[in-house]
Amino acid sequence: MRFTNFVLAAGLTATAFAAPVVVKNEDDSCVADYDETTSAAVVAQTTLPSSSAAVVASSAASPVVASSSAVSSAAAVATPASSSPAAPHSPAVATSSKATAGKLQWIGASESAAEFGETHLPGVFGTDYKFPNTTAIQTLIDGGMNIFRVPFRLERMAQGSITADLDATYLAGYKEVIDYITAAGASAVMEPHNSGRYDSVIITSTSDFGNFWGKLAAKFADNSKVIFDCNNEFHDEPTATIYAELNQACVTAIRGAGAKSQYIFVEGTAYTGAWTWVSSGNSVSMLNITDPEDKLVYEFHQYLDADGSGTSATCVSGTIGAERIADATAWLKTNNLKGVIGEFAGGVNADCESAISGMLDALAADNQYWLGALWWGAGPMWGDYIYAFEPPTGAAYIQYFKTIVKYVA
Repeated sequence: MRFTNFVLAAGLTATAFAAPVVVKNEDDSCVADYDETTSAAVVAQTTLPSSSAAVVASSAASPVVASSSAVSSAAAVATPASSSPAAPHSPAVATSSKATAGKLQWIGASESAAEFGETHLPGVFGTDYKFPNTTAIQTLIDGGMNIFRVPFRLERMAQGSITADLDATYLAGYKEVIDYITAAGASAVMEPHNSGRYDSVIITSTSDFGNFWGKLAAKFADNSKVIFDCNNEFHDEPTATIYAELNQACVTAIRGAGAKSQYIFVEGTAYTGAWTWVSSGNSVSMLNITDPEDKLVYEFHQYLDADGSGTSATCVSGTIGAERIADATAWLKTNNLKGVIGEFAGGVNADCESAISGMLDALAADNQYWLGALWWGAGPMWGDYIYAFEPPTGAAYIQYFKTIVKYVA
């Protein structure tokens, strides 16, 4: 969901988008699920736990690093032996289109690496960014996970301009991972991890955004296991409706490129938080998006620490997970829509385990509306990040894999 700064073994700084931080100059980093806008034109985006009317200005905020141990030890960053895809063996992947009682259609994780190093663009492969390790992905598939969200950088996929031709080298490396996942029978979510920005500038041209998505979707139009996620975590937009308009441009372009069978995930503003879906204005603006194929899924993110930012291993309580998705659930029911938790996580402790189990129980109880949930985050560059889900050593993987995977249909 957000940014976490790390020092790589090579001695260079790379940045991944998971735990929120506040970064200057309107780059695409994410902060907590609270409003940092200073523009009166933007719908109030979220609510701080301590104040129903608090607004945080980005110019006054200090960068946050999610895990002090992650930045204090370069040696802690895991480097897999290989990230090159190999032919998948025959996994047992749940592929039911409708979840059974108490289960969810999709359970999986975000596979980060290709979006790392946003301050080094386009960056050096192997130093600033990598592609996810398919051996680790296969471990998760073998254990029962059936969906993987694979972030990428717009500035690497279309270099120099969002309307530029797709970069053949970056696309090829990324596509190998997507093809591996889908060949194994799982779903692969393709997602630009840019917070509605290109090269730190807010995207406002629906034409340009649609142009990009039309070209990318055409490359995967025949792969029904691909899912298109239009954009990660819009925030601080210049108008109260531009993010919905950009989502619509994405949907229209994807369908126009011949990709008719795939689900499309759409995210709201205010970091698409479930707990702020109503207060942010998403509950109104996002209703205007239409899909001729009727395969829209609304993507929510939800963290369980005090400010909902995903920067702490401490959860508010053992019940906070179910509590924070309640308004989003009500909205989905009222409007007869489908939703997915595209990012969630908690620390390795008893309170968080109770909160996560409670949230998944609540999702599964309403699986007519909720299709699944994806942990943030797996990937080969996390090191000792508090929510690391990379097999075999990620702390969250060790703690939570069995808890999470039992919900898959």
